[in-house]
Amino acid sequence: MERRYKVRLRRLRRDAVVKPEQLAGMLDRLEEFVEPFAACLVRAKQRVLAQQYVAGLVSSVERKNVESIAYHHDQDRQMLQKFIGQYTWDHRPLIGELVRQVGQSPGRSDAVLVFDPSGFPKKGTESVGVARQWCGRLGKVENCQVGVYLAYAAAEEHVLVDTRLYLPKEWAASKSRREKCGVPAEVKFRTRHELSLEMLDEHGKALPHAWVAGDDEMGKVPEFRRNLHTRGERYLLAVPSNTLVRDLEAPPPSYAGHGRRPKSPWKGVERWAADLPPQAWTKVDVRDGEKGPLVIEAVKTTVEVKTWPGERISEVLFVTRECQADGTRKHDYYLSNASPDTPLTEFARVAKAEHRIEECFERAKGEAGLADYEVRTWRGWHHHQTLSLLATWFLTQETRRGKKGHAGADRPSSPNPVGSVAA
Repeated sequence: MERRYKVRLRRLRRDAVVKPEQLAGMLDRLEEFVEPFAACLVRAKQRVLAQQYVAGLVSSVERKNVESIAYHHDQDRQMLQKFIGQYTWDHRPLIGELVRQVGQSPGRSDAVLVFDPSGFPKKGTESVGVARQWCGRLGKVENCQVGVYLAYAAAEEHVLVDTRLYLPKEWAASKSRREKCGVPAEVKFRTRHELSLEMLDEHGKALPHAWVAGDDEMGKVPEFRRNLHTRGERYLLAVPSNTLVRDLEAPPPSYAGHGRRPKSPWKGVERWAADLPPQAWTKVDVRDGEKGPLVIEAVKTTVEVKTWPGERISEVLFVTRECQADGTRKHDYYLSNASPDTPLTEFARVAKAEHRIEECFERAKGEAGLADYEVRTWRGWHHHQTLSLLATWFLTQETRRGKKGHAGADRPSSPNPVGSVAA
């Protein structure tokens, strides 16, 4: 097992230890937590059902779908099924409230917005958006749904704040499939990068941040990087190892005295890093709170990036390498529009924040049922996803409360709760 994953495993095991006093007043806090979100719903019954569903998502129920949550509350499942899959309540105001809360705490001006697609393996072809497509969870092309997620990574915490369901072209063009799964008429085909930009445009001002980050699926598209730059966003995006660049800081080949002066050759970033002398690398301590120092090696240079004919982009190439348990080195490659004077430590901090989204998925899927849904419709998918993001945010706050033991943590709920979830 790689060192960084061992470190994460130790952290997860440490965080799993819960002292009895940390649970005191938790149900009261849960009621109070849900109130501003439930207030976004028009009908009183829907507010109660929202509280019950979130309570089920944060409970000890093993499989957190509608049926299991209904049984957890000793209720008939039909009402919850209708609430999640059929009722026409709008999930966007709930997401807006979540963004508002996260933007205030743990909102920080140096935070990082991270975009990442995540696949949900599915059997059959009836569920909305299911198609044979790349599933990062399995590391191959498989039958799955894909959601594009936005995470907020600050020094204190990191959490998922919004998502969009990716609708493949064959789904977007099929009237019968759209009608069967209730895809709204205004929903058109959008690439994963366009969905990310939609979330950025909607929430960017409410979430204080200094950077935008993403994995190589996001970074490999030059147009996405250009759109971020046009919006005034500073990005650090991973790119594939075969990305072609020209090192603008390397000495050019000798001039023969006639014709055009030669330029440095195009190289894949993997080849460029392999050709570096040992002294080119700088050790950087990437610290993670109580987990202690994690030392990586890093290097940067200004490059020209080959995109499409007639256009060249000048960016900063940032490369990290880290020793693995088997003695090999793992390399990660990034492109950025930041100033070439940006310190290696700052690039490393942002790169580390990009990796944090995997911890967000682990928490949301492992503790709040993000992937446990059993719905086929557009409405049902977004309803479950939204309530799961809320449940994850509640658990995140409970974790911070347990670590800090801050005053007022066990305050009672407001005197007029929308509905009781203690049952």
